[in-house]
Amino acid sequence: MHKRAINVVLTAVTGSCLAGMLVAGVAAASGDDSAQQLKTPSQEAAAVRLEAAAQPGTLAAKAGQPRLAKSPAAQAGKADKPKTEKKKAAKKKALLTGRTKSSYFWDDGSGINGDTGAPAGGKPMQKGLFASPSWPMHTKVKVTYNGRSVTGFVGDRGPGEPSHRGVMLDLDTYTFRYLLDGKKPDSKYDAGTGEGHLDGVKYEVLKWGDGAGERGEPQPFG
Repeated sequence: MHKRAINVVLTAVTGSCLAGMLVAGVAAASGDDSAQQLKTPSQEAAAVRLEAAAQPGTLAAKAGQPRLAKSPAAQAGKADKPKTEKKKAAKKKALLTGRTKSSYFWDDGSGINGDTGAPAGGKPMQKGLFASPSWPMHTKVKVTYNGRSVTGFVGDRGPGEPSHRGVMLDLDTYTFRYLLDGKKPDSKYDAGTGEGHLDGVKYEVLKWGDGAGERGEPQPFG
């Protein structure tokens, strides 16, 4: 009789525990569902973004990847570029500038138009060969007139007496005619125009030559 009472009590207690556990499980399950149902739209969007970022190859994953820092060499290249451009600009800067009257000539030893023989600088007569009464031979010079420019070099002496009247550059026939109107001369010895001088030709000494002569402002011949 005593044992039967104990068994009844134990059965009741066990049944109560099991029932309690079942109730707790159902509550927990319903709690999870409620929590999922209570998620706001922003929380759901954030969850979607996290899932997308976790998948390789997606735009979100690519956007989430950190950008690689540029190498020091690439950064140094960018920093050096302006310096290089400044150096180039400095190289182009003229050593001496001014304006003068210019005549034209073509001395190739033919004796035409008072030809005095081959150019004194040792190089044959050619387009871009100028004559100066005083500058060193092989000096690099840029001449500009009417918006047109030609870069040449001093390869001869002259003009002679006209230099005492302000004509400080003798240009080859082709350069002279091109500066005047952009055309070609009738021949090497004739510019094909009534103009014998160009007044106001701008000169820029870009590099002094290593031949005989004097640097600085042009001086009359002799």
